[in-house]
Amino acid sequence: MRYDNNSNDRRIFARIGKALSVRLLASGQDEECKAETVDISGHGLGILGNEKLSPNTQLEMWLDLPGDRGSFYTRGEVVWSWPLPDRSKQRTGIRLEKAELIGLAPILWK
Repeated sequence: MRYDNNSNDRRIFARIGKALSVRLLASGQDEECKAETVDISGHGLGILGNEKLSPNTQLEMWLDLPGDRGSFYTRGEVVWSWPLPDRSKQRTGIRLEKAELIGLAPILWK
């Protein structure tokens, strides 16, 4: 299922369009990969990166916060992933294990 901005979108939390660097470590992998957030909500992340992440993949993630606020650790699961039309990057949707990002809203809105 694609999550686009349309009337079929059943999200409870609004998405914040915010580009943050994120480091990802997939379950069972030894090396991190890098991506960038496209949007963030209380329950998930939309990211853009070079790696194809399969649905149901468990992830550990470190989001680089704006300014000198360091990084924020969270965990989640890949829900969907598809290539951009030019196949240069992968667009991926991640469901967070816990709704931990709600508390970061004031930081992210700046």
